[in-house]
Amino acid sequence: MRRRPWAIGFVIFLGLVLSGGGYAAATNVVQAEVSSADQVAEGRKLFLANCASCHGSNGEGAIGGPSLIGVGAASVDFQVGTGRMPGQASGPQLYKKPVQFTEEQISAMAAYVASLAPGPAIPDAEYLKTTGDDIDMTHGSELFRINCAMCHNAVGAGGALTQGKFAPALGGVTEKHIYEAMVTGPQNMPVFNDANLTPEDKRDIIAYLKYVEEADSVGGYELASIGPVAEGLFVWIFGLGFIIAITVWLGAKAN
Repeated sequence: MRRRPWAIGFVIFLGLVLSGGGYAAATNVVQAEVSSADQVAEGRKLFLANCASCHGSNGEGAIGGPSLIGVGAASVDFQVGTGRMPGQASGPQLYKKPVQFTEEQISAMAAYVASLAPGPAIPDAEYLKTTGDDIDMTHGSELFRINCAMCHNAVGAGGALTQGKFAPALGGVTEKHIYEAMVTGPQNMPVFNDANLTPEDKRDIIAYLKYVEEADSVGGYELASIGPVAEGLFVWIFGLGFIIAITVWLGAKAN
């Protein structure tokens, strides 16, 4: 084979493929590391300009805010991505408001906070899907009723807590932010790590919430799904009011 006329050309081609492929792979690794370092550096600049006054210049915490060391990228993505941070004023609870940063800026700040210490990461897309053969909404419904319904209502309509706090309604919340809330425990919410609820469990819960959000109410007007108090009040006002009106009308006719 070495004496064939095309042997030299084949060897040269093979050498070029191996050397070129190795160079491309090494270049990609270096570029990824540089990109990550640049993202962290950009995130630190944004953090110092917008967050350090409350959370400290190195995320160690200050009088106005807790330490962010170990909260992970998921906490930043949730708090900043829902507009709760930067906070406008102190109070029992932070409110959702318009987001003040772009997706790239949020990712940069999340990367910087994640570089301070290990913490919950932004979830993979496979745990955010709500359809598929491996999705069990019945299981998700059961888990939600056991772990979440006492605060958020059985269908995620929200509810009041003590001292001016509340569990927000979950309608319209993105799959990613629901997952991040479960792993970071914002405000008064407990943390559901993978030992409490596996990533698959969290995925099933999210699928159930999205089903409830999109499904039509077979019982007619759902009264915001708040529960029996709202339904009883509706019956009391309109039902009893109708009976009183009929009684008055009958009395007037009799006279």
